[in-house]
Amino acid sequence: MKVEKYEKIAKDFKPETHKIRNAMIAFVVGGLIGLLGEIIIEVLCHYTHISRSSAGTIMIVIMIFTASLSTALGFFDKLVTKCKCGLLIPITGFAHSMTSAALDYKKEGPIYGIGTNIFKLAGSVILYGIMAAWFFGMIRFLLGGRI
Repeated sequence: MKVEKYEKIAKDFKPETHKIRNAMIAFVVGGLIGLLGEIIIEVLCHYTHISRSSAGTIMIVIMIFTASLSTALGFFDKLVTKCKCGLLIPITGFAHSMTSAALDYKKEGPIYGIGTNIFKLAGSVILYGIMAAWFFGMIRFLLGGRI
């Protein structure tokens, strides 16, 4: 089959994407997750009288637990198809990637399955996050900032 003919057939069957609509949905959902996080922080600060910093840490744990639980129960992926990247960009996406990798490989055992594959999706985020932090830290240090 010629390349031009194949590309024409592939173009005919390619699903239509609505980039603007998907971006708006992701923007709104990501904003709502941020708002939910702020509500959790305010409720924790108000009712438990802990510092905002400690409430922020607890909020992150709550968000990670919720995303991991919804992944384990099987409905996080269904939410992502509706909410697009709005659910994947915040910390919930990081928790989902680790939990889904752990669930996919749990049959291979705790070491060769879960242990070696849990960071399969999240590893690149950790790697480039650390590299970016080092890079920007060096820039700050060279410009005379304190570490």
